[in-house]
Amino acid sequence: MREPIPSDLKGVNFPVPIHYLDLASGHIDAGSSPISDGLVVFLSDGLPVGQAFIETPETTAALAERVVRPDTLEHIAQIAQTPLRNRDVSILICTKDRPEELRRCLASIPEQSLRPVEIIVVDNASAGDATRRVVEEAGVTYVREDRVGLDFARNAAVRAAKTEFVAFTDDDVVLHRQWLENLMKAFDQPEIACVTGLVLPGELTTPAQFIFEKHWSFGRGYLRQDFDQDFYRRHERYGAPVWTIGAGASQAFRRKVFNEIGLFDVRLDMGAAGCSGDSEYWNRLLHHGHICRYEPTAVSWHFHRKDMKGLAKQIYQYMSGHIAALLVQYQNTGKNGNLRRILLSFPKYYAGRLRKRLRKGATSHDFFLRQEMLGSVNGAFYVLRRWKMRAW
Repeated sequence: MREPIPSDLKGVNFPVPIHYLDLASGHIDAGSSPISDGLVVFLSDGLPVGQAFIETPETTAALAERVVRPDTLEHIAQIAQTPLRNRDVSILICTKDRPEELRRCLASIPEQSLRPVEIIVVDNASAGDATRRVVEEAGVTYVREDRVGLDFARNAAVRAAKTEFVAFTDDDVVLHRQWLENLMKAFDQPEIACVTGLVLPGELTTPAQFIFEKHWSFGRGYLRQDFDQDFYRRHERYGAPVWTIGAGASQAFRRKVFNEIGLFDVRLDMGAAGCSGDSEYWNRLLHHGHICRYEPTAVSWHFHRKDMKGLAKQIYQYMSGHIAALLVQYQNTGKNGNLRRILLSFPKYYAGRLRKRLRKGATSHDFFLRQEMLGSVNGAFYVLRRWKMRAW
């Protein structure tokens, strides 16, 4: 039986193609044939510099002019000319019961232009020994963490690392060969405590993957952004939208910040409240005066969940974790904006979306509205039951 899909996707042919077009290839000119559908990603010097979903035919030349910004190309050139200082860095991967995905991720690491000092895989209570075998085949460090929860695993990885910098990726990610190098180049000021990278979809073969990429994408665009004290103060009334900083699937830290402000909060993320252990940590860094940077030349590809049932569960967990993180941020910082977002912004936001869905039906944007709302309620109760707990 085919899974139900939103009405606005019924005319979409799956799999949705992803076209990679090199600006220097000579194929992008005014006379080029139009592209009629799919996701188009433009490349320069092997790095993505712009993208767009195509819904009506458009020539590649017109599309490139519309989505590729000159300042993005300038930044690519600047990064290429930036010398890399000596950086002792570990790659950290947390995994649970996904040995084949882990094998694919590990296979992309030997191609890195910057070789890590160590690669640490934390097995978060996987059943059986398949995960251990994959790690041993790759010749990297295996750490077992039997307390279930992504942030327990992340903390175990940080404790095991011996380097000045640590870079996290996920088992369902494949890394661009310059991912680690460009993350490290972005640490060009001592105030920068964390750098995140651009995450593109690995495939768009199913409606679930397409919906996730259209409405919940990990990508944050093609311009470098610094999130500093001005950003933190400017959004104080409703809490800084720290989830816009990046994705936990591609993030690196100065190792010393964990000694300064603690580890990841184990009440959050998968295996606990559901998500947002990374964004809560970015909020904590900003609260303590650090800078977080988004660096689009640090590229990776994420393979989204393929089935609608899995996506529904994921969105429930995302919103559960999001509300939980806002409460944890309020507990840690005393900033009332986190509560205003929960008590004022979210009810108004969801009331508007609910009215629209009742009036126009379920589009891909509102298909999982029920899961979003129920997840939000779950996240609040989850943290309130553990309010006195401060564990990292």
